[in-house]
Amino acid sequence: MTPSPRVALVTGAGRGIGRAVAKRLAEAGDQVAVNDLDGDVAAAVAGAITAAGGTAFPVAADVSDEDAVERMLDEVRGALGDPDVLVNNAGFTQHCRLVDLSTADFDRMIGVHLRGTFLCSRGVLGPMLARGSGVIVNVASQLGQIGGPDLTHYAAAKAGVIGMTKSLAREVSADGVRVNAVAPGPVDTEMLLARSDAWRAAKAAELPLGRLGRPEEVAAAVVFLCSDDASLFVGQTLGPNAGDVML
Repeated sequence: MTPSPRVALVTGAGRGIGRAVAKRLAEAGDQVAVNDLDGDVAAAVAGAITAAGGTAFPVAADVSDEDAVERMLDEVRGALGDPDVLVNNAGFTQHCRLVDLSTADFDRMIGVHLRGTFLCSRGVLGPMLARGSGVIVNVASQLGQIGGPDLTHYAAAKAGVIGMTKSLAREVSADGVRVNAVAPGPVDTEMLLARSDAWRAAKAAELPLGRLGRPEEVAAAVVFLCSDDASLFVGQTLGPNAGDVML
């Protein structure tokens, strides 16, 4: 009997790394729920996946909002079924010195990255544990490992994601649910387009590889962790970071 296609939910899949992950999972045969804060953006990515022969379902939600996450999961289950795979990718960056950082901006950063990872993971875990299988991959950042000036709140959120990954993996791996993370370095996505060409060139020159990463390269690491080939990876953080962090 041919196994049913997996259902994969990718948050923040409207652009950048998330979009690349959604496309790669669909190419691998998964039915992909494409989440974005902007419903039109999610629909455009899902449409492109469908046009390429894949199966995708767009769903808009703010992952930091508990009620919105519950509605999102209800929509995904109604359209595709319970997620077999969750990729917690939704996020954003904001450069600000800590002395100038507002409490609202700090809370928003923690809310989207850390609270969002918690809410979405908790939302899919029940069915995963009941059937004894599932995969969660969290997109962190190398800044969660080394920190970064003017990015204290972002680095703190991503460090929290790495800690959550390790702890959850210890909780659920024996029950058949694998939890891992990726911590990308600087990647040439829409997030970096707001920075000047000179800044991006200087950042690339700092890296041992001498260039920024591409979304597809990070997506390859995520898709690997989602696959059966990664069956021995538990609570790990892979580093597609052009050599910025070497562990």
